[in-house]
Amino acid sequence: MHKRKLGRSKLEIAPLVFGGNVFGWTVDEKNSFALLDAFVDAGFNCVDTADVYSRWAQGNKGGESETIIGKWFKARGTRDKIILATKCGNEMAPDKKGLSKAYIMRAVEDSLKRLQTDYIDLYQSHRDDPATPLEETMAAHAELIKAGKVRVVGASNYNADRLKAALAASAKAGIPRYETLQPNYNLADRGEFEGALQDLCVAEGISVIPYYSLASGFLTGKYRSDADLGQRARAGGVKKHLTPRGFGVLKALDAVAETHDATPAQVALAWLLAQPAIAAPIASATTTAQLAEILKCADVKLSKDDVAALSRASA
Repeated sequence: MHKRKLGRSKLEIAPLVFGGNVFGWTVDEKNSFALLDAFVDAGFNCVDTADVYSRWAQGNKGGESETIIGKWFKARGTRDKIILATKCGNEMAPDKKGLSKAYIMRAVEDSLKRLQTDYIDLYQSHRDDPATPLEETMAAHAELIKAGKVRVVGASNYNADRLKAALAASAKAGIPRYETLQPNYNLADRGEFEGALQDLCVAEGISVIPYYSLASGFLTGKYRSDADLGQRARAGGVKKHLTPRGFGVLKALDAVAETHDATPAQVALAWLLAQPAIAAPIASATTTAQLAEILKCADVKLSKDDVAALSRASA
């Protein structure tokens, strides 16, 4: 399987990242283990999580996803098979948030403990923290890299101006920079990333690992009316796409999928893989059958006409 480099680092990942936000939320520990086993057995190697996953779920306090992954590492002895990506900065408690040096140093130790490992491959700033100087944040990350607790650092939810400023701060100090960006990007949501942010990533050689790659499940084609939403956990994220434009995107996906004997989800992920600067989209699954389906996106080779047709439908 062709692996893609993360920025200028030595890390290489397979063309789909497993989104670990489901662990401890919509997937229990036993089924999380089964999903991770299947993911690795299929030849894939990057799992993305965050310290805050899944604090939003009733009864949770954050750290559930990292804890399950840590237990899986210990039970299976699989730590060296995984490029582990996690994040810090989102609010875990009123006094546990942001990207100050003091909090980053505290947060990384908490994550390492939950993950039952002594290093994180890709440590990401979950979202920009305007209250903390970028120089302070990048210096803290550099210290973690020097200490061997983190291999590479990345950003998530940064706009073009702030990412550019962060890169400049690192260059001026002669310290490691952000090598990756994690934005909201998919066929249905293109506005946040395309344009200045995408251009910056291309120019600077920053690898992009987009989240919501299937638009909360909308691009699977399973939701084509309000009646399809039911009581699903992600219904709110899907409902906003039930528009004439959204239905046009599904129609284009159906057409391309038919020519490739593929599913809409596989084609939607393949479209992302065909975009500039994309290393691998992040996608989640709650069953091994769902996982087996989306992993096949790596085998779908879209033509230029396919990509253009999908881009036109979602413009």
